Amino acid sequence: MAELDVGQHCQVEHCRQRDFLPFVCDGCSGIFCLEHRRRESHGCPEVTVVRERLKSDTPASYPCSFEGCAEKELVPVTCPSCGKNFCLRHRHQSDHGCEKLETPRPRMAATQKLVQDIVGSKAGEAASKRRKGAKNSPTAAKVALMRLKLHADGDPSLPQTERIYLQVFLPKGSKEKSKPMFFSHRWSVGKAVDFAAALASLRNDNHRLTAKKLRLCHVTSGEALPMDHSLEAWIAKEDCPLYNGGNVILEYLNEGEQFLKNVDSYLE
Repeated sequence: MAELDVGQHCQVEHCRQRDFLPFVCDGCSGIFCLEHRRRESHGCPEVTVVRERLKSDTPASYPCSFEGCAEKELVPVTCPSCGKNFCLRHRHQSDHGCEKLETPRPRMAATQKLVQDIVGSKAGEAASKRRKGAKNSPTAAKVALMRLKLHADGDPSLPQTERIYLQVFLPKGSKEKSKPMFFSHRWSVGKAVDFAAALASLRNDNHRLTAKKLRLCHVTSGEALPMDHSLEAWIAKEDCPLYNGGNVILEYLNEGEQFLKNVDSYLE
């Protein structure tokens, strides 16, 4: 009895099995048996093309150099001091323990004293302009603190014991004049600036070298607080401190500017 010419042979060279119900690959249009019907099992060239396309379409990412951090950013965030790339959380020198973070040296003592004298003189001028009824900053801050706790915005996961409440006066031209906020006293000033900018929907180009920097300024002296200092350190200062319940000013300053001018115009 003659063999019936039914079905087709699998096109895999080492198989060649006749299948009465063969499968046609929708990638390469080849004929295959049940075992080799999948693209991966018969080495379909379409699989390689798809993988190469996916590989080429994958966007570049920039991993954080901070030890133990697995975060990645779609754009490079480079520390201008050490030249390493970091995520937004660790972009400030104090947050990634920058190896080139400068510390005050003894030879800078005379300069620091001069700056402190200037800050002290400005503090004296501003103190004479305080509103009537507010006997001193600590007293005024305690009264304001109770009001701020009712309306302030911040990270609700922060423990109450870590929170510092501030009335943040926003840059001139903003939709709102000021906004009550709370931060962690453990945060650096730079991190507080980023958080405040996000809460108030402000443009923040602090990662750009040529742009104006968004700075947090002391409401009494107008001094721009150093970005790597902690809020806790400024609360603990004996001379011209920050007060829990007090005011601060958020404003854009040019590179190198250390004091905000016309502080009183923000509080009027």
